[in-house]
Amino acid sequence: MTRSLFRLLGAAAAAALLAGCVSDHALIKAGLAEPPAPKIDDAAYVARQDGSFALPAIPLEKLPAEYRRQTIYYPSEEAPGTVIVNPAARHLYLIAGNNTAVRYGISVGKSGFEWSGVAAVTGRRAWPTWTPPPEMIDRAPELARWEKGQPGGPTNPLGARALYLTTDGIDYGYRIHGTPEWQSIGRNASSGCIRMINQDIIDLYSRVPDGAKVVVLTRDGQMPAGLTLPPPPPKRVVTATEPEDAPPLERPTPVSGPV
Repeated sequence: MTRSLFRLLGAAAAAALLAGCVSDHALIKAGLAEPPAPKIDDAAYVARQDGSFALPAIPLEKLPAEYRRQTIYYPSEEAPGTVIVNPAARHLYLIAGNNTAVRYGISVGKSGFEWSGVAAVTGRRAWPTWTPPPEMIDRAPELARWEKGQPGGPTNPLGARALYLTTDGIDYGYRIHGTPEWQSIGRNASSGCIRMINQDIIDLYSRVPDGAKVVVLTRDGQMPAGLTLPPPPPKRVVTATEPEDAPPLERPTPVSGPV
């Protein structure tokens, strides 16, 4: 009886010691504990004023919970302030430290416009001007009205904020930006840029420091081995029966603006 009591007390002491010395992350990793539940910030999507522009509310009944802003359990070796984009899941993670991240729903490049690699935030702008590149105007001639630039505002494709990305000092035209087309969140709909709900890009913009590292995972969710861009656009060969002013083929290009 006494021996059993000592064994019981010893087991209890060992358990207490284990609880005090082993981190929650280690217990979760070992399958001995459940990760904390995500904390969804539904209040983030109410109507609000941002400077001289009004942001409409986002109807939550039309926005799946998985694409709403939330703090989640997310172990990572990346430093706090790093941005990780998972195109396959249509999620963007802002590393917050202590095995947590703020997760946002996003829209990513459609077929033929996907890219992966490591970039840095080297510029930012609130309510930025959007200038469609010539390739986009060729595909959609009605955009020619903005060839000198569309001023920032509620209908501007770049939305309320834009973070400008470069890789090894080269600007390939990729941005993390807002969008008036919040219904595209959770889809492959852009020309390679990372779209976010305006309320979310405003939040991310306020948290991400200049020079922050941005990691865009591969299409299967793996860490990129290097920068992978869309294939180069095919060259049009003008034939004798084809007028020289024929519109170019629609093709992906890494320097085009969002669509």
